[in-house]
Amino acid sequence: MELLWFWIALVLQISDVIHSVLVWGIFNNFYIILGGIICNCVDTKWKAWLTHELLEAAFHFFILSIVFLNLEIGVLAAFIHLMIDICHTLFFSNLKMNEIEHRALHFVIESLFFMAIYSI
Repeated sequence: MELLWFWIALVLQISDVIHSVLVWGIFNNFYIILGGIICNCVDTKWKAWLTHELLEAAFHFFILSIVFLNLEIGVLAAFIHLMIDICHTLFFSNLKMNEIEHRALHFVIESLFFMAIYSI
């Protein structure tokens, strides 16, 4: 039980990989159409981007809630992943990271977040 923070961060990374494979691989055409629908429904590109990030957070919420059978873990995981994505895009978009570096950034911050929560 002491390594719960590690397992949550690891499953969140696996969930992110699954999301990428589903969105950009299997359901690519559907996702492009959904993106067009979202763009037509909102009036700015940043709202469309934020909607995409919220949908991704919802995906992570469902996956982690099911894996750990705990809604609190799902909410916290979705929240921290959303915050990292938003901050990374808004403040650190000039950093050129490859896939491994990006995943490592997420894993480290998510691990620290869950260490802080579950160390209390």
